Amino acid sequence: MFVLVLSFPRPGPRIPRAKHQNVRLDPPQVVQTSDHRICVHTRLTDEVEESKIQQTLRLVREMGATTIVEFLPWSYVEQEEGEYHWLHPDRIIKHAENQGLTVIARLGFVPEWARDDLDGPTSLNYLPEDQYPAFARYVAAFAERYAGRVSHIIIWNEPNLNFEWGGRPADPQGYTRLLKLAYEAAHEANPDVVILNAALAPTVAPPGGQEGGWNDLDYLREMYEAGAGAYFDAVAVHTYGFGLPPQVEPAPDALNFRRIELMHDIMVEYGDEDKAVFLTETGWNDHPRWAYGVSTAQRIAYTLEMYEFTREAYPWLETLCIWAFRYPAPTNSYPDYYTLISPNFDLKPIYEALQEYAR
Repeated sequence: MFVLVLSFPRPGPRIPRAKHQNVRLDPPQVVQTSDHRICVHTRLTDEVEESKIQQTLRLVREMGATTIVEFLPWSYVEQEEGEYHWLHPDRIIKHAENQGLTVIARLGFVPEWARDDLDGPTSLNYLPEDQYPAFARYVAAFAERYAGRVSHIIIWNEPNLNFEWGGRPADPQGYTRLLKLAYEAAHEANPDVVILNAALAPTVAPPGGQEGGWNDLDYLREMYEAGAGAYFDAVAVHTYGFGLPPQVEPAPDALNFRRIELMHDIMVEYGDEDKAVFLTETGWNDHPRWAYGVSTAQRIAYTLEMYEFTREAYPWLETLCIWAFRYPAPTNSYPDYYTLISPNFDLKPIYEALQEYAR
């Protein structure tokens, strides 16, 4: 069996040390676009300069995207238990609002005080079950602080990958227990908040996590069987093109863009067809030597075709969020070829093509 786990290096983690700047807000802006589903996944969590946060979000708006997904880590905000430091998320959300953008917040990363280090060092994704309530308190604090400003919150990221589950075998029942606590705490703090499940990494790895992950389709079924459907208001999904055109037929043993249809079929199977779906990571990579890369021209064509054919084919799809808009610093590897602009704010051809499409 062919097995691929999508897990590529991403910038960070490092706790940004805010630079003192006097950055003046723009006049309040409104996004002009022909497709309100256009969304980008930003990486401003690791950007220390406020002027670059502003410039990034300005270019998002000028491209015609209405929405960003941003990672706002627990470990950055609550470095000491019970003490919240909101400066960095405050800045990001302030500038997103100023540019007329909607923010979908993804929460995760575990502060050192909440990790069990008895058996040696643990990763930022390692959360002992006895600390689930501590994470839920952070979710509640976030939901309360940004009520009316950030209406959508994603709980964790790709827990069907062992790496994202703290180096342990993926555990859909364990994740469901975490999701339940976070959902209940968030809704108690802000009844209007929309909680999304952690989007799953597209992979055909066998169930159980013995090969680095757990097939996303099987993992989602396991979540539903554990009762997770009661603890998310909308569904977050990750799906990528993997070098193939977006129209390629889906199949359980294949990875391509239309795998999202198989995820939606499972939602229907469990009576969740009325929930909206947010595609929070997608796209193509134009690295000239990566096995799953495409040419720059193909990347543009496939991306535009994706937006066009999903207009009618997927009425349940709220957003299509490109990974990733910009990294604060280069990775010096193939992930740089997922971005739409460079760390130095050079616009790539894919940016300009999306901008023209949005107009």
